[in-house]
Amino acid sequence: MFSVWAPKADSVEIELDGTRRPMERHGEWFQLAEPREPGARYGFSVDGSPVFPDPRSRRQPDGIHGLSEVWINEHPAETLGRPLRGEVIYELHVGTFTPEGTLDSAIERLDDLLDVGVSAVELLPVQPFGGQRNWGYDGVSWHAVSEVYGGPDALARFVEAAHAKGIAVILDVVYNHFGPDGNYTGVFGPYTTGGSTGWGEVVNIQGALSDEVRTYILDSVAIWTKEFGIDGLRLDAVHALDDVGAVSIIEQIRDVASPSYVIAETDQNDPKYTERFGVAQWNDDIHHAIHTAVSGENHAYYADFGTVEVLATTFQRVFWHDGRFSSFRERTHGRALQSPDYSQFVVYTTTHDQTGNRAAGDRPSMNLSVEQQLAKAALVLISPFTVMLFQGEEWGASTPFAFFVDHEDPELNRLTREGRMREFDRAGWNPEEVPDPAAEKTFLESKLNWSERTEGDHAHVLAGYKELLQLRKDLHLAEAELVDVRWHSDEPLSEELFTVAPVTGSEELGGGDDPAGSREVDISGRWIELVYQAPEKLVTLTVNLSDEPARELDGWGYRVVSS
Repeated sequence: MFSVWAPKADSVEIELDGTRRPMERHGEWFQLAEPREPGARYGFSVDGSPVFPDPRSRRQPDGIHGLSEVWINEHPAETLGRPLRGEVIYELHVGTFTPEGTLDSAIERLDDLLDVGVSAVELLPVQPFGGQRNWGYDGVSWHAVSEVYGGPDALARFVEAAHAKGIAVILDVVYNHFGPDGNYTGVFGPYTTGGSTGWGEVVNIQGALSDEVRTYILDSVAIWTKEFGIDGLRLDAVHALDDVGAVSIIEQIRDVASPSYVIAETDQNDPKYTERFGVAQWNDDIHHAIHTAVSGENHAYYADFGTVEVLATTFQRVFWHDGRFSSFRERTHGRALQSPDYSQFVVYTTTHDQTGNRAAGDRPSMNLSVEQQLAKAALVLISPFTVMLFQGEEWGASTPFAFFVDHEDPELNRLTREGRMREFDRAGWNPEEVPDPAAEKTFLESKLNWSERTEGDHAHVLAGYKELLQLRKDLHLAEAELVDVRWHSDEPLSEELFTVAPVTGSEELGGGDDPAGSREVDISGRWIELVYQAPEKLVTLTVNLSDEPARELDGWGYRVVSS
């Protein structure tokens, strides 16, 4: 049976395989009692409108503006059934991961990821978008898979291939806005409520007739987890959801997705996601603390970070902004965690956002030495957090990952280009450094160059990542607990730090109860030492944060000691 939700329409016609016929109203829905034959092409006309694709389309073979196609998953897959704890996640963008830019070609690189130590792949959004290239956050047709990447059959093949190798698959999904190109949901019903998230209108999960919009989202969750066997969902920017009701959409997503896990991206630093909703979350504060301490970059939202003291405190408390004043936001931000479970926080040295939202899309590896790259990697990978790599990070890729679009409306491309320029100008970047997001060159230059990974410095970085991930596995660091933090710095220490986050500072080495046995660390300059209690072992990570090499450490700027 064909059906479409159109609560305020007087009439709906279906165009099915070239023939248009009326549909019958049943409450808020219109239906046609005819079997849905796989491969059938169809669309809907509402109150005499042009024919538009089905908002619940499972396949868009001719792109976001074309007719929908009946697609039935005849081979539903099961998840691996693993928890998030212990996973080593690898975030990848299908279009730039390989030269071909498809899910099928990505299958050919799964063994390379296994060799590094990756156990889970996180795909940037694969829902249909306008044109031939996009990050994926301009998606429409939330139940479908972009034909650019191979469509739903290719996603099924990718999940099957990954599972056969023991690799979990996480899917990044966007439920906070629709893309600006090809979003026809407003023709059918109140999927949005006006207002703006900064990327599009606010999705209607709280207002009148919002129950069916929630169902639309939850049906999407069930499709990915129950039909395709997706092991986890990463929810994009949940802080942009109008989610203030008694029952949160996050709770509903968690329940429908189970036993697949849910990871929320939020900039709220709010413990409710882990402590009340029982989902994991990305942690940008750890990224910012590491990035600024190593690179020295401290503009825009990095302004409150940069010292070793902040880095030490953030590792202890998980959030730096946990009720502190944020100079970037010009207000107090965040709330303290009561008893943080480190495995519920995903940490990283970079992500698609932290790279792609730089003016030139330049990676840390394009600005840092091998030693500095591995210092950052050691802080992340030798920790109890759930860890994530961004594609190409493991060999210090020389290619950028810039922001790119290919909207089919030239005016949208112009507006996107000008909006990016204004955004970077406000953040203190030189707008002239911003590549044209609509230019094909910007996209092509963002593709990984796999041939470089075994050459020169890239080979050294790759060897370092393999070593660190093997240590992580051998020492069972996913089950460890942080028991002490020590550091040395030439920067003045904050009195507040010892009130809100007592740690052993540069003048207090070995003072008090010292799990590491009061061992002196004789390294000049800036360094941090983190002590973890792993199963049956005490693990001490010492990382050089100075601009100069530390002779006392291993050549790559870090040392791991277990006892």
